[in-house]
Amino acid sequence: MLVMRPAQMADLGEVQRLAADSPIGVTSLPDDAGRLSDKIAASEASFAAEVSFNGEESYFFVLEDSQTAKLVGCSAIVASAGYSEPFYSFRNETFVHASRELKIHNKIHVLSQCHDLTGNSLLTSFYVLPELVNSAWAELNSRGRLMFMANHPERFADSVVTEIVGYSDENGDSPFWDAIGRNFFDLNYAEAERLCGLKSRTFLAELMPHYPIYVPLLPDAAQEAMGQVHPRAQITFDILMREGFETDHYIDIFDGGPTLHARVSGIRSIAQSRVVPVKLDDNPIKGGRQYLVANGQLQDYRAVLLELDWVPGKPVNLSLEAAEALGVGEGASVRLVAV
Repeated sequence: MLVMRPAQMADLGEVQRLAADSPIGVTSLPDDAGRLSDKIAASEASFAAEVSFNGEESYFFVLEDSQTAKLVGCSAIVASAGYSEPFYSFRNETFVHASRELKIHNKIHVLSQCHDLTGNSLLTSFYVLPELVNSAWAELNSRGRLMFMANHPERFADSVVTEIVGYSDENGDSPFWDAIGRNFFDLNYAEAERLCGLKSRTFLAELMPHYPIYVPLLPDAAQEAMGQVHPRAQITFDILMREGFETDHYIDIFDGGPTLHARVSGIRSIAQSRVVPVKLDDNPIKGGRQYLVANGQLQDYRAVLLELDWVPGKPVNLSLEAAEALGVGEGASVRLVAV
């Protein structure tokens, strides 16, 4: 059984193995033991803290095979994007250039650097093994975070954003970066993203152009790359779009990938999930639907994928194995939502 749980320092080696295979552009998951150790330590401190509003906390989850103790995925939430440093994006805007005398009225697409999304909660660090990409386990790895947010709303903002890795070719070159960022740094896209992962995106962002960029002046390849999703990030994009996230307003300042945004109240896994009591059953009937099921705990948070014959308004029958994986007993409550 695959179980989603908070990361622990003992997971460091396994997490680095996952990070080494993550796509270029996932700067929140660098292949560096020191940075990953800091990430896990910050997460452990956040889970242990008493929190009444979203601040500098970050929560890092792993997806573990309970039989082999191997990690097959990971994901994270940052409680407040840009809490300690600005969170930069390019905002899609339209400028109007008009001449009454010449009877010309042009609407021109521009990109303006901004930090409008600072303070929103941020979904980061998504990765699953390639063989799980098109399975329901990918849903657990992504949406399990949202169910954690539903259980602990005081720890997060009212809105959530996530940056989707943008297009780069098989050589790791990004047309969008080459058209804009590379004019300000003598670095290719892969080197820039690696530097961001080891240090910070902010110091590079601060050297990017602060004046509006007129999109028609960019090369065709760069314009076509705007809003495009890297093939290995498509699963993340698809899951979150089904959850009710929206795009089109903001893009990443480095690779032009889409930045998704949603109000917490409109996210499917939060709005449509239900908290129900548990009834233990040695031989529960396996029904026609798969559900994501999570306990309501904090440091001992667990989420799993189960096939259930659950009727709304009734308790949910869990096998002893499932209850043990979730750390719940008879009469406890769990949150569930259909896959």
